[in-house]
Amino acid sequence: MKVINILEKYAAFEAQWSPRVIAELNGQQVLLAKIQGEFVWHAHAEEDELFHVVKGQLRMEFRDRIEVVNPGEIIVIPKGVEHRPCADEETWILLFEPLSTKHTGEVVAEITKSTYPRI
Repeated sequence: MKVINILEKYAAFEAQWSPRVIAELNGQQVLLAKIQGEFVWHAHAEEDELFHVVKGQLRMEFRDRIEVVNPGEIIVIPKGVEHRPCADEETWILLFEPLSTKHTGEVVAEITKSTYPRI
């Protein structure tokens, strides 16, 4: 049980679209990521995801609409919903998701990560 300073953790890496694990609880992982540009369209058949914007602006695209998420706001993506995170500027996000969640769902792309480093 130690305090985790997420701003210090963000300072520890530069890579975009490459989440870092900072904690685990109740079968969930807490991830930090820096993103910019467009991710791949994907869904998670069995897992919900929570995105919290720390810095910047997240544009969560769905096939029928777009939701803009600003600093201090969250969005929960229910399991099975196809989505594509995007950011015009570097954006820092904090994610909560089950340990079983695959980075890009069942989509395999150049950007797909099979494991996340712990920082």
